[in-house]
Amino acid sequence: MKNPVNPFKRALAQKRLQIGLWLGLANPYTTEICAGAGFDWLLIDGEHAPNDLNTILAQLQVIAGYPASHAIARVPVGHGHVGTALIKQYLDLGVQTILVPMVDTAEQARAVVRATRYPPQGIRGMGGARASRWGRVEDYGHHANEQICVLVQAETQTALDNLDAIAAVDGVDGVFIGPADLSASMGHIGEQDHPQVRAAIEDAFATILRAGKAPGILMADDALARRYIDLGGLFVAVGLDGNLLARHSSALAARFKTGA
Repeated sequence: MKNPVNPFKRALAQKRLQIGLWLGLANPYTTEICAGAGFDWLLIDGEHAPNDLNTILAQLQVIAGYPASHAIARVPVGHGHVGTALIKQYLDLGVQTILVPMVDTAEQARAVVRATRYPPQGIRGMGGARASRWGRVEDYGHHANEQICVLVQAETQTALDNLDAIAAVDGVDGVFIGPADLSASMGHIGEQDHPQVRAAIEDAFATILRAGKAPGILMADDALARRYIDLGGLFVAVGLDGNLLARHSSALAARFKTGA
């Protein structure tokens, strides 16, 4: 058995746009509904959703039945001892693409990359478990590193100040701009479309592209999402499962209850 090629990592390297959806409902049933929708990638959120290793595993197993969609998982924290341990566990579950929040410096980005690599390139503990199909993948330890895709989140003013150095880190495949936290960091809580925030994101995209890396973002506003795609965004999430359910269920109720 061969180690599977990471199609998302390959697409980013080839500068092919990948459209995604955020999964925060922490349920394999709803994940399967979304997996059949045709998105290029689905993000299982371990930071702001009630996911643990077992719920992430269940969703990975569901998404595997829909090979057109690539599973990405976000750890709750990416550096320090806790972050290193969590990254190891996510990778052992079979996650090949990992998103790491709140990366403010190049040093933190390098630590994230090291946590995803087996020695001598990194410090990932040897024990692939499900990722190696319990030892059935031929020479997994020798080939795993090349298929791991590392995405780091720049979502503070500090991160933007250090963005050139972060994007230059070897092993970082893409930099994701977190518009909600960035707007808060800039003093514009809840104003992701504020002119200063939009200008900062556009400058960040240009910086990431100059470094030869892939820019990414989550943007549920259609017009802004298309704007960031036009600016070179290569992995763009255009919605969240919970928000879709909330918005459409509210709209349905309103259509029938208004004036009742």
